[in-house]
Amino acid sequence: MDLQGDELTDAVVASFDGSLEPRTKEVMSALVRHLHAFAREVHLTEDEYFLAIDFLTRTGQISNDKRQEFVLLADTLGLSMLTVGLGNPASAGATESTVFGPFFVEGSPEVEIGGDIANGAPGHPCLVSGRVLNLKGEPIEGARVETWEADEDGFYDVQKSDLQGPQNRAHLITDAEGNYAFWAVKPVAYPIPDDGPVGEMLHAGGRGPMRPAHIHFMVTAPGYHRLITHVFEKGDPYLGNDAVFGVKDSLIAEFTEHPDGHYSVNYDLVLAEESQ
Repeated sequence: MDLQGDELTDAVVASFDGSLEPRTKEVMSALVRHLHAFAREVHLTEDEYFLAIDFLTRTGQISNDKRQEFVLLADTLGLSMLTVGLGNPASAGATESTVFGPFFVEGSPEVEIGGDIANGAPGHPCLVSGRVLNLKGEPIEGARVETWEADEDGFYDVQKSDLQGPQNRAHLITDAEGNYAFWAVKPVAYPIPDDGPVGEMLHAGGRGPMRPAHIHFMVTAPGYHRLITHVFEKGDPYLGNDAVFGVKDSLIAEFTEHPDGHYSVNYDLVLAEESQ
């Protein structure tokens, strides 16, 4: 059968009619229609097609347990933030979500409230504190606060080959007043890894790889929606030009410098109940 144009698209869409999963049929049918429409819109050439196949192949090849190039690709195309918005409808008063990022690692060490998670990482000492609250302003006891960040050189611990133990990465449990606190280092702006396919795309598009200074948080508590977010440093020059489009005004906080050279930031994390 000689299928061309719309007939080809219709035939591929129809090939999913036998799916036993309605959601699979819905997603794959829409993907085919939009993918074919994209190719027609840009008049995709065979050379460009094979270039794209090579790009995706190398994106997979460079990915490993410490670097997820596909997540980085989704981040830099804004797909991650779009998905965040679709999956986390805003609840008035709740802390806003943002991108997960490619450097989260399961199994972080637990520290006591006020503990040091820097573990020798270079940077200015920074006391990070706040409370985990519900939408009524009530403290949430027993919430798990997971946090991770880069050091002053812009590297996460998983990017260092000679590191003994995690740095700037840990989790803690809130007390009866919902308090959390830990010592880390003051975050700095840094470039996302641009030595791979995603970097090639950014350079070809005339884009930069920089992210504004931030600290990652993932907060969970029974009966509440999981929160994945950042706290960004007020005044960072890259707040308006984040390579992964992750900045939200409500997530920007003041990092205060103290006479002895350390910094501090206080930021409350507000969770929405699962019923909301």
